[in-house]
Amino acid sequence: MSTDGNKKQFWKRNAAKVPGSIQHVYGAQHPPFDPLLHANLIKAGNKPPPATPGKPKKATTFQEFESITSDAWDVGDDDDELLAMAAQNLNIEVVMETANKVIENHSKQQERQRQDDTTELEQREEDTQEEVVEDEEEYEEEEEDRVGEGDVTSPEVSFASQSSPYTDGRLVKSHSEAPIGSPKDAAGERAALHRQRSLPHRPPVIPLVARMADQNTSGTPAMTEREASRLDKFKQLLAGPNTDLEELRKLSWSGIPRQVRPITWKLLSGYLPANAERRDSVLQRKRQEYFGFIQQYYDSRNDEHHQDTYRQIHIDIPRMSPESLVLQPKVTEIFERILFIWAIRHPASGYVQGINDLVTPFFVVYVFEYIEEEVENFDVSSLQEEALRNIEADSFWCMSKLLDGIQDNYTFAQPGIQRKVKALEELVSRIDESVHRHMQQYEVEYLQFAFRWMNNLLMRELPLRCTIRLWDTYQAEPEGFSHFHLYVCAAFLVRWRKEILEERDFQGLMILLQNLPTMHWGNEEVSVLLAEAYRLKFAFADAPNHYKR
Repeated sequence: MSTDGNKKQFWKRNAAKVPGSIQHVYGAQHPPFDPLLHANLIKAGNKPPPATPGKPKKATTFQEFESITSDAWDVGDDDDELLAMAAQNLNIEVVMETANKVIENHSKQQERQRQDDTTELEQREEDTQEEVVEDEEEYEEEEEDRVGEGDVTSPEVSFASQSSPYTDGRLVKSHSEAPIGSPKDAAGERAALHRQRSLPHRPPVIPLVARMADQNTSGTPAMTEREASRLDKFKQLLAGPNTDLEELRKLSWSGIPRQVRPITWKLLSGYLPANAERRDSVLQRKRQEYFGFIQQYYDSRNDEHHQDTYRQIHIDIPRMSPESLVLQPKVTEIFERILFIWAIRHPASGYVQGINDLVTPFFVVYVFEYIEEEVENFDVSSLQEEALRNIEADSFWCMSKLLDGIQDNYTFAQPGIQRKVKALEELVSRIDESVHRHMQQYEVEYLQFAFRWMNNLLMRELPLRCTIRLWDTYQAEPEGFSHFHLYVCAAFLVRWRKEILEERDFQGLMILLQNLPTMHWGNEEVSVLLAEAYRLKFAFADAPNHYKR
């Protein structure tokens, strides 16, 4: 960045196009709103308007929006100029006053929530104590009855009254094997159990890629009859000489079992043919073709025309998630090759920040073709070299197939994203006018938060396990990534209606929209989101044409 006097027009500065040239990303900030990076939001020496502190000037063009929005990933050479500009234009007292107000507002909300939780917990404990007293009385009455009837059977051990797959007719310990204590001790244990049940439920820690119930691998529950039947349907469909892709899409819409997800994704993306006899030859040819590109182009990454592209890729990969995967040296090398070769072969867009995220789901799914354990605990370099080459080539081609359908998201001025964000705004105004008007009231532009939703296909908003489940449906849905994703974004925004309407300032809304609490989401939440998006798709089938672009 530079001062207004000598600042060149952005597009003129980047007009020279060479194969694989870099195109910057414009859109919502990440991490959240930072006053120090928004110099023109608060003029030096001027107090912000009391009604709406910290509101930005509404951008009327994409270029104006770019000029007032910091990049989500940019760091490095421009940082010093950025901070210098901020120091010149900002009054630090104004900045701190605004920041303190935001913090104070959110602290008050959290304190009220804690008080409500405490009151509820105290009420639950009172109820629990009453239940414990009742249990003690019942226990004493039962003991008196047992003594009166002469029941002196030892509680220490018992034979299983019926044959069971877990007993095999052997001597088993009863539930009362624990050291025998007084009725008071037993009542105390029951009281502890009641308290445990009365406490707020804490969601379990979910692994990186959710284990679907039909993934009957080590350490996972056995499949239910329905899940096993569903897996059999996939296997029967895939085992035929010519896979019925339409049936495969219908079956995949509600999720794909992990065991068959790699082959299913390759078929639905168009990477593999439906004819089973041709698949091996196609895989061999495409993998050889990819590594031919490596030999032809990869050594040019340090050439003058390509070094900026490679440098940006090299910077962006460590910022990806999950860190436990992408920071492995072998994985970093693979991602660098995939992204660089794609950029060289697509000079109309070149490499754009955000494309790097789209490699991860394919890579993780194709790694699971060779392992059973969770990927966050797995050393990818321990795989055989041939397996790594296959995973790399397959990830490249499937990512390329995806991007072929949404490439206008990443070409000059990123017109595809601009259209989709505008369509999202109009769609939300029809779905939930209250949310739409609330955003307008506090001058929140959809481009400020939804740009990233379109640029990264919600990968920054959802855990990777949810992204993979989401992509099962995107692969099965016609124009899933280019069209259906719009309705998913609309359903996703309205899903947080209550939280959005509770925020009463611009900063609070932006912080919420850029940090939505989806950490503990799993397949169930994604399935509900997809069902709502599907409903919206048909409810607005008569929508303007730009909804369908």
